[in-house]
Amino acid sequence: MSDVTKTVQKWHASFKKGTDFDSWGQLVEAIDEYQILARQLQKEVQSSNSHEFTEEQKKTLGKLATCLEMRSAALQCTQSQEEFKLEDLKKLEPIIKNILTYNKDFPFDVQPVPLRRILAPGEEENLELEEELEAGTGAGSTPSFPSRVPGTLLPRLPSEPGMTLLTLTIEKIGLKDAGQCIDPYITVSVKDLNGIDLNPVQDTPVATHKEDTYIHFSVDVEIQKHLEKLPKGTAIFFEFKHYKPKKRFTSTKCFAFMEMDEIRPGPIVIELYKKPTDYKRKKLNLLTKKPLYLHLNQTLHKD
Repeated sequence: MSDVTKTVQKWHASFKKGTDFDSWGQLVEAIDEYQILARQLQKEVQSSNSHEFTEEQKKTLGKLATCLEMRSAALQCTQSQEEFKLEDLKKLEPIIKNILTYNKDFPFDVQPVPLRRILAPGEEENLELEEELEAGTGAGSTPSFPSRVPGTLLPRLPSEPGMTLLTLTIEKIGLKDAGQCIDPYITVSVKDLNGIDLNPVQDTPVATHKEDTYIHFSVDVEIQKHLEKLPKGTAIFFEFKHYKPKKRFTSTKCFAFMEMDEIRPGPIVIELYKKPTDYKRKKLNLLTKKPLYLHLNQTLHKD
């Protein structure tokens, strides 16, 4: 069996797993599976080294990723007016299963997720250096860019006797160039001491508004594990990201984190650090000496 056939089989299994969770009402698991698969498909679409799929097949993979994100968004937003239903998504199973031979029209009028590069660690710094060198040339106009897909926030877990859940309200972030950030959002992850994910990674929606040196979010993020089940040394990371239209990729500007001993009810401000994000917390450099921070509010839920 060829590598490409194995890859397609894995995608199909993931798709089936997600739709099964969805039909059983296990929405957290369904959203997680849909988002993981959407990212895998996007990575394949955006890979310049991949010669296993034709350009037409990559377009179809991009549209599949869009539908997965639409279904994921519909599950998270109870007031979604243009809801993408489970039965609609299930119509796509033959396409993902037979992507190597599929040659019919795509059943839904959707566009592939906008091309936003997925970068290896350190690669975006090189691109930003190129951008600075090109900044004075004035060649060409700034390309238009579409708005981001809504965030990938997950609902709160069910309560368990004697167990504590944490809701983090991301109020705002202070940055000296706040007004220049395009499509800003924050990626929230929970990592152990080795930088391994302990929870599904979540993205906030794009910020609600900007004011002076602040970008406001006012959004709740539900940590997807009871605090008592998190190992010693766990930290919650917040990566501030924004879109760079010249290079057509989303860049991490800075990051912040909070450790377990900082978890307590009420407001907290945490320091911002220069990228790249250091999940092991060993080489930390403050972003600025100015009093600019990430402002959060913590709510603990105990049954």
